[in-house]
Parts: sequence; C-alpha cells; structure tokens
Amino acid sequence: MPLDARLLVQLAANLTSSLDLTTVSAPLNWARQLNLANGAGAGQVNRLWSDTRTVAGSATDSIDLAGSLTDPFGQALTFVRIKGLIVAARTTNTTDVRITRASNAVPLLSAAGYIPVTPGGLFVWFDPSAAGVVVTAGTGDLLDMVNSGGTAATYDVVIIGAAS
Repeated sequence: MPLDARLLVQLAANLTSSLDLTTVSAPLNWARQLNLANGAGAGQVNRLWSDTRTVAGSATDSIDLAGSLTDPFGQALTFVRIKGLIVAARTTNTTDVRITRASNAVPLLSAAGYIPVTPGGLFVWFDPSAAGVVVTAGTGDLLDMVNSGGTAATYDVVIIGAAS
C-alpha cells in the first residue's frame, strides 16, 4: 500500500513592547513543511502507525515496533527504520509521559534517559534521511512510554518510518 505524507510544523507569534509614544512589535511566522514520498530512501516513508494510549500510574507502556503492531487494515506492521515520532499528552493528565530509552529500546535517544512530555505538551521528531533510526527485532525494537506519577496518563502517538 503506497504511503504519501506531509509534515507541517508552524509557529505564529508576536512579541510587543509598549513604549511612551508607540508600541513596537516583532512578529514571527515560521513554518517548515516536509513532503514524503512512498519508499524507504531519503525523504521517503512506507509505514505509519498511530494510536491513543493510556499508561497506568507509575507504569510503562512498551510499544514493540517489530512484531506486535497492525496497520489500519489489520495487517502486521514491522518497522525497520523509524523516521518520525509525535507524542502529544492530554491536557487533562496530571503526570508526564516520558519517552524513555531503556533496555531493548529503539536507539532514538543517544543514552539512557528520557524526554518528558508534560500535560498538554507535544514532542515532534523527524529524520528525513534514508537511515532514520534502525529498529532491531529483539534487541532494539521497544519504544517505552513511562508515566512519571501515580495517576493514569493518556497520550496520542504517531510513528512513521520504513519497512526496509
């Protein structure tokens, strides 16, 4: 099944300062769009998975990228490379969702540690190169989402990548 995708990130902001006789402003309109063709090379993707998930308080939600996922059509879905990750935490959460590198993890992070996605927060990562981040079944295929506290946290996750 062919996959064509477009990633658009945009920020519109206006910084103002009131002076004695005038108000000055510094508007910022920044946008970046990446168009992705079907395939596994540079600027290409052919695998997509998304879900809304809830991780229990102080628990870990391990997403296995090599063997346990299915696509929207019910077909088995295995990533060989991931090229994009979006994690959006619900505003109603009271704890952080932590994107964590633990044992058998996809080497998205360069060392053991985590990226916190606070309530209402958003994390976006994308690598348009042919290499992406390699997923190795059994030893480097888990994406761990760890809840920082005692109450459940809900998040949306989107993963885009390639099958070869």
